Amino acid sequence: MSQVFEGYERQYCELSANLSKKITSASLLDGEQKKQKVFEVQTRLGDAEALIRKMDLEARSLLPNVNAMLLAKLREYKTDLNNLKSKLKRITSANANQAARDELLESGLTDTMAVSADQRARLLMSTERLNKIGEKVRESRKTMLETEELGVSILQDLHQQRQSLLHARDTLHRVDHNIGRSKKILTNMSRRMNRNKWMIGTVIAVFIIAIILILYFKL
Repeated sequence: MSQVFEGYERQYCELSANLSKKITSASLLDGEQKKQKVFEVQTRLGDAEALIRKMDLEARSLLPNVNAMLLAKLREYKTDLNNLKSKLKRITSANANQAARDELLESGLTDTMAVSADQRARLLMSTERLNKIGEKVRESRKTMLETEELGVSILQDLHQQRQSLLHARDTLHRVDHNIGRSKKILTNMSRRMNRNKWMIGTVIAVFIIAIILILYFKL
């Protein structure tokens, strides 16, 4: 998961919890004190919206498999922000009557804190689940990269072996060619030797006949 997104996420969760407390506190005030508290909450809500926008931009800039998980978390944070706005709107409404205010004084504080705590717990559980999914995705991607590297190494080895075989084949072709030439040379030498033998035999025969003839005429 993106460290930038996680940083925005932590800021938002802390800000959401703080705003929930401030809204509850503002509902118990009157007059100028309430106006000041409401103004402070509205300002901080603007900060929360800015964090939501930053998380949205960061999530959309990531890979699709991570993008989907972060956008799912972002929808929960947007829902949480809308709930905070609705709470603020209820306590600032000019049509709110005294009965609603009394009810809020008696049970609203407990209910609001319980809802906020429950909502934060759900957000944390969702965050943990998405973090686990993100960890599995990272492990799968790591395995895929290792497999790809192994495949590239095997292909390189096969290429080197092919080059060696081609070189050996070329060497064999050259040897065959040299053997063929040697056979031709030996054949020619054999023919010449046979021809020389006949020539020598002929010369010897002529020489012997000449000697015999000389001896014959002398007798």
